[in-house]
Amino acid sequence: MAARPKRIQLIFVIYWVLLAYIIAALIFWFMALNKQNNQMTTFKIQKLKSEDRDYAEQYFKIEDEKRRKTAQYIGEGSIFLLLILAGAIFIFRAVRRQLRQSLEQQNFMFALTHELKTPIAVTKLNLETLQRRKLDESQQQRLIHNTVQEADRLNTLCNNMLLSSQIEAGGYRGVTEEINWSDIVKDCFTDFATRYPERPMQDQVEDDIFVIGDQLLLQIVVNNLVENALKYSPKDSPVTVVLEKKSNIAVLKVIDSGVGIAKDEKKKVFQKFYRIGNEATKRAKGTGLGLYLTKKIVSTYKGTINISDNPGGGSIFAVNLKAEA
Repeated sequence: MAARPKRIQLIFVIYWVLLAYIIAALIFWFMALNKQNNQMTTFKIQKLKSEDRDYAEQYFKIEDEKRRKTAQYIGEGSIFLLLILAGAIFIFRAVRRQLRQSLEQQNFMFALTHELKTPIAVTKLNLETLQRRKLDESQQQRLIHNTVQEADRLNTLCNNMLLSSQIEAGGYRGVTEEINWSDIVKDCFTDFATRYPERPMQDQVEDDIFVIGDQLLLQIVVNNLVENALKYSPKDSPVTVVLEKKSNIAVLKVIDSGVGIAKDEKKKVFQKFYRIGNEATKRAKGTGLGLYLTKKIVSTYKGTINISDNPGGGSIFAVNLKAEA
């Protein structure tokens, strides 16, 4: 892994050296042409005879020709220089963007491998324990609960991956209908409260708030935001889910008391595969698809999603969708 960045750095060094050489060559040719122009002007003036009646006219004509050629060299050189610089900057940004995407995809595959292997390994271990040992009822229920929890986690991961690919390819055609978002939020909250009984969670959901959308997609929005809040906040800190209607807007808020998100990171977290911090040292589980997919879904229904700081510490994710009367 260390050899690859060194090769990339070497390529960039060669790139900038070649660019500097091209610019230096352009400046050299300008100086050479301008020098030649001055020499030709001097030679022509020397050939003039001062006693000729049209000496002044010919002199000024030669000087005017010199100025026109100098302006021509400057104009053409400036255009070539701007084209070279524009092309160089475009290529550099394109290559850097491609390298960044390649690195993000590598990090995604690394995280995905871990995310897939962990629930499979836990599920297999729990089932083998149930098969080989005689456990009392409480131990069996605890293992079954953990197994179901890991299966739900695996199912969420697969849904995010498949749906993300389908939405990008234009292959997913969600059902657009009037749905009770209050019921969806309540069901999702109850599911998380059951799966994480040790986590302090609160809900403030107004009844009968209707929006236009697809039930599956809006479930994914709620699940991703709540799971993100649980993932990036301490286990003893509360997570609050709020759904309220303000005028004709349905506002969903998921409030956590975690470390919060830096100002320059708040837009980046919605990028595909992006995760806050150093990918190699991240402890929180995830693939960087959840918030990206959430923003895609919200944008599909012409809604907005934004992040603000929780005054008590942490973050507030707010989704705004048009509410039906």
